[in-house]
Amino acid sequence: MKRVSPQNLLRQSRRTWGWAKQHYENLLLLLALSLLLASLIKPQMMLKQEVHNFLLLADVSQSMNAQDLKLNNKPVSRMEYTQHLMKRVVETSNCGTYISLGAYSAENVALLFMPLEVCANYDEIIDSISQLEWRMAWSGNSRITFGVKAAEGVLDYLDTPAKMLFFTDGDEAPKANGINKLDLSDVRIGKRVVFVGIGGKESVPIPRYNANNKWVGYWGIDSKEEGGGGGNYADASKDDPDPVVASAEYDRYLSKLDEEHLQSLAEEIKAQYIEGSDSEEFLNFVQKQTPAAKITSIYSLTWIYYSLAFLSVLGIYLPNLWPRGSGRGRALKIS
Repeated sequence: MKRVSPQNLLRQSRRTWGWAKQHYENLLLLLALSLLLASLIKPQMMLKQEVHNFLLLADVSQSMNAQDLKLNNKPVSRMEYTQHLMKRVVETSNCGTYISLGAYSAENVALLFMPLEVCANYDEIIDSISQLEWRMAWSGNSRITFGVKAAEGVLDYLDTPAKMLFFTDGDEAPKANGINKLDLSDVRIGKRVVFVGIGGKESVPIPRYNANNKWVGYWGIDSKEEGGGGGNYADASKDDPDPVVASAEYDRYLSKLDEEHLQSLAEEIKAQYIEGSDSEEFLNFVQKQTPAAKITSIYSLTWIYYSLAFLSVLGIYLPNLWPRGSGRGRALKIS
């Protein structure tokens, strides 16, 4: 095989470089065209990354209708406040975050939809949160310890691990005691649960509505015996005539945020507790949670091809951007 001397190789390189300088415009144009053609195949890459996957769980029992919170200096119910905080969590989540929604009542949890990517499904998620209300409850009592047990099954049902944000006032009815308290020693989802306390620190009466969502009065003290306003609220016959309400102010059943109970429950299952508030502190707490899932996502590389094609076209005109008399302009002058 004929050996090429270094001198010949150098001369050949100079000739190639000289030819390239003379035809650089055509070369850059050809490169840009090639990149645009290559982008038609929609180049992609698989990337495995950690992402937030939040299950937003709303307590829809009637105590959440109590109005002891404010938004924009206007009184709102705990349910309205929950909806507002959920929407803020969605709004402040980056693209790639997944959101699912659930409702809690009595002793069970109902999953309303499976995890959806927040940017591609933003309107659907926000609209679903807006539809949350007390009439979704299938029973009037509220036993959060049983709800935690039910939530364990829901979290296991999801395709990917999720962090559950449980929005509740912690007001159990009937109240948990040594007899009816459920043993949670075998619960293994603690690290994936955050209890979000919703409600005021002062006791307030709970409004009672009929099946048409019309306010008819306040729950009476005897509702404690009924399990906190027992009965199936979806059964309109129970509201004909209007349901029984407290006969006087002293007869009203009062409710407040049971922060102590939620903190105790969080400690028992090694979960977290935070008081829900319309603040940057609360939103930062949520977004700083450890990503719950690792998801393999498909990322399009088309934008890289478009960018390189644009730079190639820009390179055609780049030498004309410098003044002819400048040193840099002389260095780029094509002979």
